[in-house]
Order: sequence, then C-alpha cells, then structure tokens
Amino acid sequence: MAKNEGSGLIPSKETLSRCRVLVVGDVMLDRYWFGAVDRISPEAPVPVVRVTSEQDRLGGAANVALNVTTLGARATLLSMVGCDDAARSLRRLLAEKGVDAVLGEDPQLQTIVKLRVIGRSQQLLRVDFEREPAHEVLAQMLSDFEQALPHHDVVLFSDYGKGGLAHIPRMIQLARQAGKPVLVDPKGSDYARYAGATLITPNRAELTQVVGAWPDEATLVQRAESLRTALGLQAVLLTRSEEGMTLFDAAGHWHEPAQAREVYDVTGAGDTVIATVAAMLAAGLSMRDAMTLANRAGGIVVGKFGTAHVSHEELCA
Repeated sequence: MAKNEGSGLIPSKETLSRCRVLVVGDVMLDRYWFGAVDRISPEAPVPVVRVTSEQDRLGGAANVALNVTTLGARATLLSMVGCDDAARSLRRLLAEKGVDAVLGEDPQLQTIVKLRVIGRSQQLLRVDFEREPAHEVLAQMLSDFEQALPHHDVVLFSDYGKGGLAHIPRMIQLARQAGKPVLVDPKGSDYARYAGATLITPNRAELTQVVGAWPDEATLVQRAESLRTALGLQAVLLTRSEEGMTLFDAAGHWHEPAQAREVYDVTGAGDTVIATVAAMLAAGLSMRDAMTLANRAGGIVVGKFGTAHVSHEELCA
C-alpha cells in the first residue's frame, strides 16, 4: 500500500493518486427532473411541475466509485447492467468522471433508474424503475474480479440489496486470501454473507435490523462486539446521522461527533463515508484516522443537494 506522505492527517494528492480501490456492487442511474411549480392540478390535489431541466448522476456503487476518484484516488467499478438507455448513460458518465469500469451486460437485467422530481428546491416525488434479477448477475464476473484483485489496494462491496451481491462470500474469501482489506456497505438482515470482511459500515436502521434496538450505549457496545466477533470482522463502523459515527474494533470503541453545520440532503452520504474510509486505508492510514476523515467528509456532503461527493480540497479546508 502507498504510505501517507501528506502533511498532517490527510494524505497528499500525490499519495492518493497511487491508491486504487476496487468497487463491486449494484449500480443505478440517479435521474433528476427540475421544474417550476406554479399551480395545483385540477385533476387531483397535487402540484403541477413544469420540467425545465434534466440531469443524470451516478448512483449506487457507481456513486461510491465516483466518491473515491473525487478524493483523488483511483477506482475500478465492477458491476452488471442491462442492455438499455440507462446503461449507456451510466457508461458515458463513468467515462466522463474518470472511473475505470468493467460492466458486464445482461439482456435479462433492467438497469435501475431512480427518478426524482424536484420543484422549488424540494424533492416532490421519487419513481423507481427496477426489476429484481431472476439469477445471480455478478457471479458470472468472478473471473474479472480475480483479474482485477492484484492491481488494487482495497476492495469495497456496495450492497444495495438489488440482487447483485447475493453470493459475495467467495469474492470476500478471494480478497482476504490476496491480503486486501475488504469493506462492505451492508444491506438486509443476513450479515453472515459478509463474514471475514475487514469492516462493515451499517447505519442505525440497518444495524437495528440485525441486532435489535438498543436501550442504551452499553447494550450497543455489547451487541456490536458480539456481531464483530461472530462474523470475524476487524471492525464495525456505525454511522449515526446527527450523532456522528462510532467505530467498534478489538481495542474497544471510538466515537466521532457529527460535523455537519447544516443538513440539506442525506442522499448518498453513506457512499461518501465508505469511499473515504477505503481511500484513506489504501493510503496507509489507520482505521480510526480514516474514520475521522470519513466523518468530516460525511458532514460536508449532507450540506449538498442530491447524490454528491467531496473533493480533496474540501476535505482539507
């Protein structure tokens, strides 16, 4: 791995430019329709949005990869898409943003699109276009994964529960055998499939789904440690919105209070957090130092609108 040559805690741009993160997971296209709202529909008590502009953004694991590259590191995205217009838009955006992408095509797969209708700077409606795959789509890309492994410092799995990562134990096993740190942004109630990973980053709702609600901090510490031990994880990083984030590892637990001055939109904040941790671990930082910077990045991104990311300059400011 590249060593930290930056001044202070944050690695330099030169150091980060030599770091490579392999991002594997569910990709989607975030589509925004912006418009003016001047009246209520005569057909139903809903606002009429006169669309004035449209914008496509990278979503899901593609947004995670973009967060890695925006920080200054290099990212390779491994995923599957359908043979449709949304897939073509994703490929174009990834190329424009400098994200290396290995995207397999499956004619049976519908590329996921999340359409958000925005009026008066507020999200009025979200429409999801998706279809659960009838088979494990990423399993057929296992050989691509094995070929990419030696050329990356960290492996990051971005699980959005869309079926793309139904069988990731083998990929985690291969990555750990290759000596690569494995980070997982988890989904669902079955965390057993993430066993052996280096770090998982659930939010409060996701962790509650697995270990149950905790009445106090002592119970949380006990349950997080039990989960960490049972799955053979090096650490669990719990993101807690306005409460900041807490890292549970073999040395105990470490808390960072939230740094957001103003929360505007939490869309994609989890993507920014795990991408920052991955880039910083690749640059040679400790888990706790990486968490400190991820907390700072998360505080910046929630002050932006929609699926956003944080630059190296913003992190240093």
